[in-house]
Amino acid sequence: MIRINITSVFVDDQAKALAFYTEKLGFIKKTDEPAGGARWLTVVSPAAPDGVELLLEPDGHPAAGPFKEALVADGIPFTQFAVDDVYAEVERLKGLGVEFTQDATDLGPAVTAVFDDTCGNLIQLAAMK
Repeated sequence: MIRINITSVFVDDQAKALAFYTEKLGFIKKTDEPAGGARWLTVVSPAAPDGVELLLEPDGHPAAGPFKEALVADGIPFTQFAVDDVYAEVERLKGLGVEFTQDATDLGPAVTAVFDDTCGNLIQLAAMK
């Protein structure tokens, strides 16, 4: 059976991304190994430390920058994270200084919010009702 074990998000600075994803979002560092001029740097949810890893991948490829910029310009999140209560998570993250481009919004079957990860991406939070 095929399963997802690693997914990635392009970041403009791995150290800044690690700080944001751990100190603000609450993920924990799983892997940090040298990889050429960068690092193989992953984080996981403390709720699933052996679950899916998020690779904080350098955006050095020439296509990555324009791709990220186009998504942000159109207000499109790069990826989505699940939470139990979007309203509570938005308030918690705002208290930590996280900037939202979309506050918690009831969309019928789901509640979503979108924030800036400070590394060139918009990220969506979602909870199904």
